[in-house]
Amino acid sequence: MIDYLKTLRQEVINRIPAFGEITFSFEYPPNPAFGDLSIAACFDMAKRQKRKPREVALEMAALLQGLPMVRKVDIAGGGYINFHLDRPAFLRYLLTHEKSIARQADEKIIVEHTNINPNKAAHVGHLRNAVLGDTLVRLLRHQGYEVEAQNYIDDTGVQVADVVCAFQQIRKMTIEEVKAIPDPFDYYCWDLYADFSGRLAADSALQALREQTLQLIEHGGNPTSELAHLIATRIVTAHLATMRRLGVRYNLLAWEGDILHRRFWTTLFSLLKEKNAIQLATEGKNAGCWIMELPDLPEAEKVIVRSSGVVTYVGKDIAYQMWKFGLLGLDFHYAPWGHDDEGRIIWTTAREPHDDHPPFGRASRVYNVIDVRQSYLQKVVSKGLLALGFTSACENSIHFSYEMVALTQQCARELGYDLSHEDEGRPFVEVSGRKGLGVKADDLLNALERQAHSEVAGRNPQFDESVLRDIARSVAGGALRYFMLKFGRSKVLAFDFREALNFDGETGPYLQYSAVRARNIFSKLREREGVDASVISEIIQDAGSYEYLNEATDIWELILTAAKVDEIAALSIVSLELSLFAKHSYTLAQKFNAFYHKHAILHETDQSKKRLRLLAAHYLSSTMQTALNLMGIELPTRM
Repeated sequence: MIDYLKTLRQEVINRIPAFGEITFSFEYPPNPAFGDLSIAACFDMAKRQKRKPREVALEMAALLQGLPMVRKVDIAGGGYINFHLDRPAFLRYLLTHEKSIARQADEKIIVEHTNINPNKAAHVGHLRNAVLGDTLVRLLRHQGYEVEAQNYIDDTGVQVADVVCAFQQIRKMTIEEVKAIPDPFDYYCWDLYADFSGRLAADSALQALREQTLQLIEHGGNPTSELAHLIATRIVTAHLATMRRLGVRYNLLAWEGDILHRRFWTTLFSLLKEKNAIQLATEGKNAGCWIMELPDLPEAEKVIVRSSGVVTYVGKDIAYQMWKFGLLGLDFHYAPWGHDDEGRIIWTTAREPHDDHPPFGRASRVYNVIDVRQSYLQKVVSKGLLALGFTSACENSIHFSYEMVALTQQCARELGYDLSHEDEGRPFVEVSGRKGLGVKADDLLNALERQAHSEVAGRNPQFDESVLRDIARSVAGGALRYFMLKFGRSKVLAFDFREALNFDGETGPYLQYSAVRARNIFSKLREREGVDASVISEIIQDAGSYEYLNEATDIWELILTAAKVDEIAALSIVSLELSLFAKHSYTLAQKFNAFYHKHAILHETDQSKKRLRLLAAHYLSSTMQTALNLMGIELPTRM
């Protein structure tokens, strides 16, 4: 639809050059009887000419007769111009037109997402970040943008220091003993981190040891930093395995330790002092710290370097953000980390150079997918860029924020959590990794797979175990990804098994089942009539296949809904409300199922009707598969 509307807009301007000076867009009339498309340009034109909009519309409508794939142009209301599409011509266009995914002019986009602290297992909240970020990457690439997906690894931060300190001071373990801990290592560290956090608040000596540990990690070249690297590497390996289960992919793993090693921060520190963007506090609670004054933010000053000399992570974030835009004059070293689920190399920043790596960084726009609680710190990063004179980078630094993930009470019980009296009185159960209260991502996926396996096995007792396992994996991943997408990002998400896995509601399994049903029409066509996919090509070329469409208004509305998928994808990017795309995909699946139940397809005896319905099913099947792919939802072999 996007390509057609671009063409139609230019045709309108060619007929009425004055419209080129007016900002107008095509809209969809609320009542299909009014037409398929509408523009309100005559209202602006009437103001300029000091005339009535309807008078202008009458003149303009006469000039717009005979447009490509437009059957009729008329006017409605006070001056709307309505376009009634030539249904057969437009459907044939949809079936034969190859979408032009033209490379967006010299615009490279970086999307940073997931960013789990490498100190414990990933939890359910991290899944929302990863699904939102990965889906944004897919949508942007579908629109023709060059996109670099980055996962930032905070391997020198406080959380890693907590686990290192716990191993050294609480467990008294050597690095060799830590190496020998069996997998799942991230689960072991989950419990260790919670234990250490509980001790820390009441133990000032432990707090001092943690601060020393943090400094040793940051300086590097010592046994403590070596242990930190071991822990972070093992846990990142586990995190990537978890994300692979959901089809989440990255181009680059960017390690915070390499920001320090490659002197990104040292370079930025000099720039900040040179531009007077930070000051050394000489009195008050921040005495001895380098601070950034932020008079227009709630917290009027932010510590960038502590009095101990340790850099706060917002300082390193500013350096990293500058590198993303190619503003630092420095670069990382890179090395291959491994491969994603499609065999492409995942690269990582490294301590030593490696030949033949692709170019990274130097973006014109950057999306940081970080939860809403980090809004203040993201503003500090932007203020840092602005203070250094990088206005464009500041304007193109986009915080893609989202609310927290909680659990319904029923879901928490099903996962084995004991609910407190306070929890019982709340609408949802909050989670906290620091307190060890939360749902590990792999535990959630495992539970979803078990329930999906039971549901699919109940519906299809004839499937063997290997098929059931494969379908259950696809359904569980689809259920989780759709659940994370269907809510507006400003809404707290309370996860619930039953709601996510319902095969009949607004869920991933419902969309998957609909797409499988559409695809199976053509499998049955081969089985019953002995024809292969080439028959669709013949039907597309046959003008008689489209004749019935002028009468089949419900099928026409279904086709128009499918044609809007690219428009909704573009709108979702602009608004950063990916729920718009999820909900449109659900609407499409609903309309397809209504079509499937209402109209016989394979058993239809009227060949004109049968051919049209096959064309509609073919277009819907292709479009629904595209929509699923853009949401990262796998299409199962069977359901």
